[in-house]
Amino acid sequence: MIRIAAVGDVHVDKDVVGRYRPALEELPDRADALLIAGDLTRHGTVDEAKCFATEFGGLGVPVVVVLGNHDHQSDQQDDVTRVLTDSGITVLEGQATVLELHGHRLGIAGTKGFGGGFKGACASNFGEREMKDFVGTAERYADALRDALRSVEVDALVALTHYAPVPETLAGEPLEIFAFLGCYQLGQAIDDAPTALALHGHAHHGSERGRTPGGVPVRNVAHPVIKQAYNVYQLLTDVVDTKDTQLANV
Repeated sequence: MIRIAAVGDVHVDKDVVGRYRPALEELPDRADALLIAGDLTRHGTVDEAKCFATEFGGLGVPVVVVLGNHDHQSDQQDDVTRVLTDSGITVLEGQATVLELHGHRLGIAGTKGFGGGFKGACASNFGEREMKDFVGTAERYADALRDALRSVEVDALVALTHYAPVPETLAGEPLEIFAFLGCYQLGQAIDDAPTALALHGHAHHGSERGRTPGGVPVRNVAHPVIKQAYNVYQLLTDVVDTKDTQLANV
């Protein structure tokens, strides 16, 4: 069995430093790795990235993240990535990494993703150049995720995104903004590989659970949704979710 701790949308700035750390210090006893589904910072600045690295670095378990839209706000995403990487945190964008855990190989493929909507209520690659560019961006992120998922041979495979791959985990958000919270192309990419679990954030008022059309469990791990420092999910077992009431709330 592999245990994955996951959270998203922690929006770290100076005022957040220290809030998550007490629960994170317990991670080695509770999980084998920590995955963070984007919006690591509030405005995507280098100073905020350093705060995030202070809060989420050096935990005794591997930490793997993707960036979110907030992490792009200041157009410093390359510098943010550099700060995190220098702190020993793995940042994925259209890439995969493999962790050796308890004799098993865990593959994690990640991308920020993009919006565009879902079948029956989505943008189409037709018309004005601006619309084609919008949909093309969603397709590029999804294609990169598909390639990353297919690039590794592992015992268990996880897709990590910021934007949602299915509409079910957006339930609770206004329908009018679904197209800006995720896209169906991400779900298709996840179903095109032997993915065991998909994790995302971004939808603060969404729901935790969903499934891709192909049946892959999807979990929205945005902090405002899970309402604690992290949730723990199990792979290579019949039970995906573990509910540990001892996890610290933040």
